[in-house]
Amino acid sequence: MNTELRHRLFPMLMVALIMALSGCASEPSVAPRGSGQPQKFVLPQHPGASIAASLVGTPYRYGGSSPRGFDCSGLVYYSYSKAGIRVPRTTQALMRNAHRIPLKQLQPGDLLFFKLGRKSVSHVGIYAGNGQFIHAPSRGKKVSFALMNDPYWRPRLIAAGRYF
Repeated sequence: MNTELRHRLFPMLMVALIMALSGCASEPSVAPRGSGQPQKFVLPQHPGASIAASLVGTPYRYGGSSPRGFDCSGLVYYSYSKAGIRVPRTTQALMRNAHRIPLKQLQPGDLLFFKLGRKSVSHVGIYAGNGQFIHAPSRGKKVSFALMNDPYWRPRLIAAGRYF
């Protein structure tokens, strides 16, 4: 088995194992990769968020919506589709069609929308719980966890939405 395939399969197998064991043990937790933070991360119970968490480490690819590489909305589209949840493909359409929710009511699996440039919305992530979200950040980076209250992300967060 080549190294690249092993690096992609390992996170998925670990998530599956932890989810299987969670019915008879305390809540599983892992340290978020790429966050640089020592906080505990509780694996999200939302199926789309769990799938996204299993893809941490996948490279960013503009227009990508497969495990070969993701952009931010491609990660949401792929993760939700694999979980049986139909969502639009673009960040703008995701925000336009989501049921808006206040940040106080966030649950794992909800979407977080950010304004990074001139567009009204230009980035999306999946809320994972514990103040963290999963996203495909930008070129040269990989799918990773980030903190909502990070000095970069906090002022750029403009909305939250939910798909049922």
